[in-house]
Amino acid sequence: MSAKKVYLAGCLFDLRHLAGNAMLAEEIKKCSNGRYDVYLPQDYEPESLGAKAIRDSDFEGLLNCEAAIFQYDGTELDSGTVVEFMTAKFADLPSVLLRTDFRKGGDRNEDPWNLMSSFYPRTASLVVDAMHLYVECEHERLGGVKASEMAIRKLAELAVARLDEVCALPPVPVEGVERREALERLLGM
Repeated sequence: MSAKKVYLAGCLFDLRHLAGNAMLAEEIKKCSNGRYDVYLPQDYEPESLGAKAIRDSDFEGLLNCEAAIFQYDGTELDSGTVVEFMTAKFADLPSVLLRTDFRKGGDRNEDPWNLMSSFYPRTASLVVDAMHLYVECEHERLGGVKASEMAIRKLAELAVARLDEVCALPPVPVEGVERREALERLLGM
């Protein structure tokens, strides 16, 4: 059985995010026993690429995956991550919206983000209070690095369970158009 390729979207703007993305990607692969292989856009964006080439590379990576995880952290969601999520929904990719930020930012629904990102087929939310998870992993006894590693492992286990749920759901039927071809035309690729 070959691994399902999973796109991991989120901030790529500082070392904290880059390292966290890489750690989560590795743990998802381990926790899934290799059933999920995570595609990290940060590994495919050479600094020499121009803006459009980076955008197109990210879309190509996303559309070549079979599922995706979108990190919805921060008081304001990362706009690029939201665009990638909407693209995934138009492509009917099974998706997990992941939030570890304990701050609330939602409206009129139980999700802690804008309601326009909720209620899509083949999509599950995974909301985990990062501070609670960190404390639960005994940072005082183990130290911050060990507790962080344990927290990432627990988060990966939860993410794998959500991926299993959304990947088991049947595709949304579409008549008369090849979804990927239509998307590429819309995105100007």
